[in-house]
Amino acid sequence: MRRSNKSTENTVNRADGNISLVEQLTPLARQINCLDIGRITDICMKHIPNLVGARLASLYILDETSNILHLHKHNHPFLINKIVSLNQNPPSLMVMAVRSKELILVGDIDTHKKPIIKKSQRSFSENYKTNNCVIAPLICQDRIVGVLNLADKIESNGFDSEDIALIELFSQLVGASIGNIKLFEKIQHQATTDGLTGLANHKTFYEILEKELWRSRRYGGQISLIMIDIDNLKKINDTHGHRAGDKVIREISQKIRECIRQIDTAARYGGDEFAVILPNTSLADAIVVAMRMVDTVAHSPTTWKKEQIALSISVGLGQYDADTNPEDITSSSDRALYTAKQAGKNTVRIFEPSEKFNL
Repeated sequence: MRRSNKSTENTVNRADGNISLVEQLTPLARQINCLDIGRITDICMKHIPNLVGARLASLYILDETSNILHLHKHNHPFLINKIVSLNQNPPSLMVMAVRSKELILVGDIDTHKKPIIKKSQRSFSENYKTNNCVIAPLICQDRIVGVLNLADKIESNGFDSEDIALIELFSQLVGASIGNIKLFEKIQHQATTDGLTGLANHKTFYEILEKELWRSRRYGGQISLIMIDIDNLKKINDTHGHRAGDKVIREISQKIRECIRQIDTAARYGGDEFAVILPNTSLADAIVVAMRMVDTVAHSPTTWKKEQIALSISVGLGQYDADTNPEDITSSSDRALYTAKQAGKNTVRIFEPSEKFNL
């Protein structure tokens, strides 16, 4: 009977512990299910390590275009790698976890066999108090979005099966939320940019122009606006096809981007027309930018099916006060652009309030 009572008591204690754990996990799971990367990071750096008794944590997020894991946040009191390339050879534990899409548990990194990590590969190994760690790939819809690393469990003999179950649970939740954030950002980006060129689209252009005008009204200054049209695009489309025309649009958009500052905004205004907002920029400086665009494009022919195609643009621009209507700004620079086209293309014309246009 006593053994039975003791067994019952242990069962009750475990049950109480499980209830306590559930009470901890439920609000954390709800908090992770969000589009706030700051909140998710906070849970990864504080709450998850506390649950499994890990001293150190780091969160890396994958940039799929470059195949590089970027360090997003860590709680280490020492430096760690800020970037980890997935193309490295031999692969690190983090790269192995990403490639296999499976959690890697290391009880003792000195004796770990798959892979064997040489001390020369472990730049910061002396800073750890233990040799144990867990590398958990973060996955959303079978795609890697990042990695959560936990290390230095000093209590007991390292990470046990219950710890691993918790880490796997939270890595799934964190992976799903980071994946949702990436999807949300992608949708937002698609809604504000032109699909062919990656520049701001027509709607976003006017939103930014309104903001810059408001900024100028509040802090002073003027805005210059450049309107650009690709010369002879119809002829290129008719001669070489629309795919060649699309290539021309993409390449010229890139040349325009190369000629402006980070604070400037380049947009695809229409089919073969671009617009560039130059905040707090004098007319003289805007003319320099416009001439640079014309010269850059003229000296950058494209090739289509081994045939070289000469390129050029016509440009109209003006400088405007903060109280000018956005539609008046674009129509005025557009009129200057029309004059540039009429003047023989591959040139720049300037809008003047007197409606005279000069070189």
